Amino acid sequence: MSLVINHNLMAMNAARSLSFTYGRLATSVQRLASGLRVNSAQDDAAGLAVREMMRTDIRVLNQGVRNANDAISLIQTADGAFSVIDEKLTRMKELAEQAATGTYTTAQRLIMDSEYQAMASEITRIAMATDFNGVKLLDGSLSGSANQMKIHFGTGNSSAEDYYYIRIGNTTASALGVGNSAAVGPGFTISTQSAAQEALEAIDSAIMNKDNIRANLGGIANRLANTISNLSIQAENLQSAESRISDVDVATEMTEFTRNQILVQAGVAMLAQANTLPQLALKLMGA
Repeated sequence: MSLVINHNLMAMNAARSLSFTYGRLATSVQRLASGLRVNSAQDDAAGLAVREMMRTDIRVLNQGVRNANDAISLIQTADGAFSVIDEKLTRMKELAEQAATGTYTTAQRLIMDSEYQAMASEITRIAMATDFNGVKLLDGSLSGSANQMKIHFGTGNSSAEDYYYIRIGNTTASALGVGNSAAVGPGFTISTQSAAQEALEAIDSAIMNKDNIRANLGGIANRLANTISNLSIQAENLQSAESRISDVDVATEMTEFTRNQILVQAGVAMLAQANTLPQLALKLMGA
């Protein structure tokens, strides 16, 4: 290579190498500072696209878990009300059994019937008052196929895998067929011995209807618990896959950082040396 003054080719070469190495050092610093291997599409365009889709699915799955937990809370609210209704029906049958025997007078049966009707009214009040987040649960609002509640937890909108429905029957006293708010028939009153005897079977039917609704909700609660477990596993596995794509291997990147740091230091030193080489020409000219 000729000794020239106008163009310092050694310095230009050293500067180019230094710029390249410095860029790689900056990338290493960015990755170590952020903890991410992929900080922009420039780092890994395909990896970035896959990562963003995975991140979306993870957040949707976590929201699905919260949706399912809310549904369990709703069912627990309804179940708590059913337990109180069960106590009322049990007391009503106890009163009907008492009034069904012949050792009481008509006046005494009217007193029993007064409590019997009060229990029926309380059942209706509980059914009308029980709600979750403003949604009535036991008054029949969720009893029809058109009014059933959809619980959505999946990432799509397929009925086979992303949601199912909760349906809760009407559990007011009239719907259960007990008390004087129901149609005249068995269970309407226990003011006479014959009516009390008929009420025993009517109350059994009411208890069975209530238990069927409660058992169905219990099954759905168990299903939701399994759904939450499955969604959590899916989110965990997706998070692991996303981490393998996106997160930086600190040990490997620290090795690369150290290498680039040494190369930058060497490049700076060599650039400084190359910048002094044209001065040799001055010595040849006797300067």
